[in-house]
Amino acid sequence: MLNKINISPDRQKLIVCIVLTLATLAVFWQVNQYDFINFDDNAYVTKNSVIQSGITLNGFRWAFGTKYYGLWNPLVWLSFLFDYQLHGLNAGGYHLTNLILHVMSSLLLFWLFNRMTGAIWKSAFVAALFALHPLHVESVAWIAERKDVLSAFFWMLTLCLYVYYTEKPVIRRYLLVLFCFACALMSKPMVITLPVVMILLDYWPLGRLQSQKILTTTDIAPVAAKKGKQKTNQKRSSEEKYISTP
Repeated sequence: MLNKINISPDRQKLIVCIVLTLATLAVFWQVNQYDFINFDDNAYVTKNSVIQSGITLNGFRWAFGTKYYGLWNPLVWLSFLFDYQLHGLNAGGYHLTNLILHVMSSLLLFWLFNRMTGAIWKSAFVAALFALHPLHVESVAWIAERKDVLSAFFWMLTLCLYVYYTEKPVIRRYLLVLFCFACALMSKPMVITLPVVMILLDYWPLGRLQSQKILTTTDIAPVAAKKGKQKTNQKRSSEEKYISTP
């Protein structure tokens, strides 16, 4: 429809990003009025003396060295350190950080599918479904679920960089993928499944597995034909020598 009124693809993508951002903010903006709850928020923020010391060298060391509350997720602790430095114990600031991460993940998802498929509006639908789905309310509205929205952000960023890498496979792009994957793992351990998703993307929509197979067969066929021709010529020359021998 937008193509019929001469809106360029770049402007269509800009419209999608603006609408997606505004819609997500409209739905979740109320979270900035919510308070801490006494379910995990106390362990992560309100009764955590290290977090409440703000950004310090000791805080950085603790974030990367602790398995406090049963998980090694240093980037989550670092994000809370920055939040406390900015907002103190104002819960609204922590909720807004969750919301910003969720908006950025939704925009990255739109970029990802549009880059892979070129289908702007189908990609917009997928991103909107992710952004506004009720299952994400808990992750955005619960401060202690920072690990969920943070790992989702790095998950999406890793996939975007992976697609970027497949367009031009050079070591610099590959290292960016590894770095973001490591950041995702430092946010939530379940991101260990991300390489499996990359393989699925290689199958569809990137089509790298099929193209690799086609490339292999097209490379092998001429070589095999050439070798077969060489063997035929060698056989003929040996027969001619045998016949000409007295």
